[in-house]
Amino acid sequence: MSASAELDLDFLVFALEGQRCALPLHAVERIVPAAEITPLPKAPALVLGVLDVEGTILPVLSMRRRFGFAEREIRVTDQFLIAHTPRRPVVLVIDEAHGLRKVAAARITRAESVVPGFEHVRGVAALEDGLVLIHDLETFLSLDEAVALDEAMAANEGGPHDR
Repeated sequence: MSASAELDLDFLVFALEGQRCALPLHAVERIVPAAEITPLPKAPALVLGVLDVEGTILPVLSMRRRFGFAEREIRVTDQFLIAHTPRRPVVLVIDEAHGLRKVAAARITRAESVVPGFEHVRGVAALEDGLVLIHDLETFLSLDEAVALDEAMAANEGGPHDR
């Protein structure tokens, strides 16, 4: 067994429409309760609006829209997952955080091995209690969506709030 297969990777596991999902822990800042968001005119359809998080305006992205789940209003029981893409911090709407999990690298199958063209999913982790889809924030926004979001943020706030 190679040294890389023996590595444990840290993930935040959460629920979205009954599906268990995960993000690498290094991309996660924190989980906060759902709150009212402000619409962002001219933003891509994936963007629900913006949220002021301690003085920083962050875009709120819909994982439901990205993955083709039925739309619904944000519920008081939902949670906001604040995470970092390579370009900016973002807020993702999730149903519920399930906690941190260590996953052996050997238990993760690359998404391309399961379904070629499985966009926005980096891999599938086989855990003792079932499968978890590991999402890829690097590809969550297309280049066109990222540019449109930058333009909408600039037009509505005087400039994008990238870190």
